[in-house]
Amino acid sequence: MDNAIITVYAEQTPNPETLKFVVNQVISRGGTFDFPNVAEAQRSPLARALFGFDFVKGIFISSNYVTLTKTEDYKWVQIIPKVRLFLKEWLQDETNLAITDAMMEESPSFAPDDNDDDITKKIKEILANSVRPVVEMDGGAIDFKSFNEGKVTLSLRGSCSGCPSSAVTLKGGIESLLKRMIPEVTEVVAEAEE
Repeated sequence: MDNAIITVYAEQTPNPETLKFVVNQVISRGGTFDFPNVAEAQRSPLARALFGFDFVKGIFISSNYVTLTKTEDYKWVQIIPKVRLFLKEWLQDETNLAITDAMMEESPSFAPDDNDDDITKKIKEILANSVRPVVEMDGGAIDFKSFNEGKVTLSLRGSCSGCPSSAVTLKGGIESLLKRMIPEVTEVVAEAEE
């Protein structure tokens, strides 16, 4: 981190079990990273440290925020001060290791692929430009998985994973948008629904 004063504030997400902890500077340049459990967190020094708190159930790291999913037996009022202080101290301590391992660079699922047909390219473009920014504002992420016989399959991460309103977002928002813009799209589903 540079020598600027680091501030961290908590922001609500549509998922009552997650909060987005926003930092006033970039903390991850390698993409977005989802750590749904302790085993996955072994790839990230910051995630490993956060899982040291018994209230942490899942972690999602993006460019300037960390989204935490809490266990049900804790209230946010108990958690917020601890996490804000922890993140601020972690990011200010130059002896801490990187946020994520150097080998963890994720390639965006919206990146053009030479094997993509025109419809898939159009779907990826709409998701990247119109959907992803909105989902990221809520502390989550979506990944394009496939387009097959009219069905678009997406993966939901961060605050979107397990969110009570994710079905509404998926069907009422993303599916409606894609159907309206691309007549070949007949359905949008989350990866777990397949």
